[in-house]
Amino acid sequence: TRTRHLWNSWWASFGLVLLAALAWMLPGAGQAQALVSSKLAKDLQPFAQAVTPDPQSVTWAKTLGGEPHVKVLISAASLDPALTALRQDILARGGSVHYNYLSVRAVAAMLPVSALRPLAARADVLSISPNRPTSRQSSVLQEATGATALVAPLVATGAGGLDGSGVGIAVLDSGIDWSHASLMGPDGTSRVRAVVDFVELGRSLADSGWKKGMDYTPSTRASLDGTKYKTGDIKYLPKSNLPDPYGHGSHVASIAAGNGAYQLPDSSGLATGAVLYDVRVLDEQGVGNLSDVLAGIDWVVQRARLSNIRVMNLSLGAASVESYLTDPLARAARSAVAAGVVVVAAAGNAGKNADGQTVYGAITSPGHDPSVITVGAANMMGTAERADDVVTTFSSRGPTRGSFLLPSGQRWTDNLIKPDLVAPGNRLIGVLSSDRDGHRRSWNQLVTSHPELADVPGAAQAPKQTLMSLSGTSVAAPAVSGAVAVLLQANPGLTPPLVKAILQYTAQPLPDASVLAQGTGLLNLEGAVRLAQALRTDIGTALDTGALAAGSNLLAKGRRLPQPVSVLNGVSVPWSRMIFAGGTHLLSGDALFTRFQPLYDPKLVWARNLVTRSDITYQSPAKGVPAKTVPAAIVERTAPLQWLLTPGVRWLDGVAMDRRRGAHALMAPLATLVSRADGGAGLKLINGVVGGDGLLGIEGRWLSSGFILSEGFILSEGFILSEGFILSEGFILSEGFILSEGFILSEGFILSEGFILSEGFILSE
Repeated sequence: TRTRHLWNSWWASFGLVLLAALAWMLPGAGQAQALVSSKLAKDLQPFAQAVTPDPQSVTWAKTLGGEPHVKVLISAASLDPALTALRQDILARGGSVHYNYLSVRAVAAMLPVSALRPLAARADVLSISPNRPTSRQSSVLQEATGATALVAPLVATGAGGLDGSGVGIAVLDSGIDWSHASLMGPDGTSRVRAVVDFVELGRSLADSGWKKGMDYTPSTRASLDGTKYKTGDIKYLPKSNLPDPYGHGSHVASIAAGNGAYQLPDSSGLATGAVLYDVRVLDEQGVGNLSDVLAGIDWVVQRARLSNIRVMNLSLGAASVESYLTDPLARAARSAVAAGVVVVAAAGNAGKNADGQTVYGAITSPGHDPSVITVGAANMMGTAERADDVVTTFSSRGPTRGSFLLPSGQRWTDNLIKPDLVAPGNRLIGVLSSDRDGHRRSWNQLVTSHPELADVPGAAQAPKQTLMSLSGTSVAAPAVSGAVAVLLQANPGLTPPLVKAILQYTAQPLPDASVLAQGTGLLNLEGAVRLAQALRTDIGTALDTGALAAGSNLLAKGRRLPQPVSVLNGVSVPWSRMIFAGGTHLLSGDALFTRFQPLYDPKLVWARNLVTRSDITYQSPAKGVPAKTVPAAIVERTAPLQWLLTPGVRWLDGVAMDRRRGAHALMAPLATLVSRADGGAGLKLINGVVGGDGLLGIEGRWLSSGFILSEGFILSEGFILSEGFILSEGFILSEGFILSEGFILSEGFILSEGFILSEGFILSE
């Protein structure tokens, strides 16, 4: 149905937006200071004050000539892809420019702290963030058992040999042991098709990057452009004899695409025929920085269509307190999705604290972005049966808690439902990277520090066949990445949002776990493949050519939707039959897959009251390279008036809760919501609109029909909100913890003053 009420509300507030824009153009002193402060990330703001913290307290600050300097990422809202004026201003203020990105309109720079506020005051600057460290989602190091690969039961039983062949998976991690037997193809050659090392590239700037007045953009671009149009040739850039000295990336790659059937225990991943692209962004200790990850995403986006890289795995995370709207890593991941790449991210391993208490709101970046597939971890209990499966205690829970400060002084907090689903992530057996000779003395850093990880009963640990065990959402994420590769082999026409919807709809709800813990449930590849095969295989192409409109038929000729149940290991597994939409809504109904829903357009992002669209411009065709192949720039704007959903989609918000129940349903077992939806209660609660008429059918109440925290709601003992967020009134936890800002998906205030990105970019509620 048409998003009439959303956009009526939007245009009704347009006058306020214009007034706010005029006020920002001619601000008073207080308003100007508020605007500048709102552009500086929370962890950067102390460095912009008169008295700054010790620069040695963070990795991105250093004292030069008696003045603190910081390495930052400056996000811009400019129509100039080169950001020429901004780069010149940075140089003029004693800074240096390290990189100008494609996937996000931003530059990496080094600045004296005195330049922070003047640069933030520029009209074309959206936000300034520190170049925060990133790391793999650190594994929960538990003693390995003799369990065989836990993902084996998920291999599609009727998939006709589907193994991800022909689909490329980019792994942004610590490297991949390309010569390991598990990563070889049937012809004896490595399935790792290319390697690029941003760790080494970043190290070249480690010392020189603190030099003033330098613009490294041309040289860093040139160092990568040599392979811009090359495919199929491996260029091994790591200088070490260990392709993956830390060991995390190889294990991740094998969970996604390893073929370990040559020995027992079988350590095969889900897409045993997929090809891999090794994008090294984490060093020998599993640590990296934001700028290198962004550069890695750029590399993938530019080569995605050339090499059929359809999946990007990010088993890493940055502890960001920024909203997905301004967080650079989230914005870059969102751009990759807009370019047609399915981005899979780990939710994080902060589901409990040191005292064993359950923690909510600890989803890391970029898992807090609405466009990526965010994966939590499930414990398979060492068995093939799924009846005893549970969400691990360490898996990060939602909602997302990124925020930014509006010029009015109010704080926008995302509060989106995450994770999207869970996958096996406890004691998974995969590749143990080593040197090229496979000697134990040169095994990876993880196993050197924790030898028990290599204690895999039955494993011969022969050279190039070595195995180890890891736990964490970082190994759950590649299970989903491998599943995505299989889905895209089964149906190459799927778009990234449609892939997510299929995975969510077919997931199995686990008992005793809430939406905030498991999303819509446990990965069910068998069901996902059957649903994908029922759909047209030209969806992506038809969307690109404008031949697919809202409500267009999605079913393949002569096909109908499969029964919403799978039989795994002789046991019937029900599907959740629901997806997330708009960050705070649950949807269901056959129309989700029989008719094209505009929210399946990867360039469109809908989260709460905001709808944005990414525009992609492409490089001029090179010899042998078709038009619209290599992106040159990706710009995100507010979306024009359009459809988001069609009639026939069932809204389950009423099933989930009402204002009296508040957030209870978010803490209740997901299976309870599924049973309510089966009873049709949701249709009665949404103003009696049979079949659900989308946004129009709920008569203008859609902004308040998502998940709401009722006033005075008190969480039970043991539930805490992570990261010490700002205290707020009314929402009390036990043990003295107080929740901030309404906690669960509250629409506590209206952004009547708008959020102006300059250059015509307007976000408003």
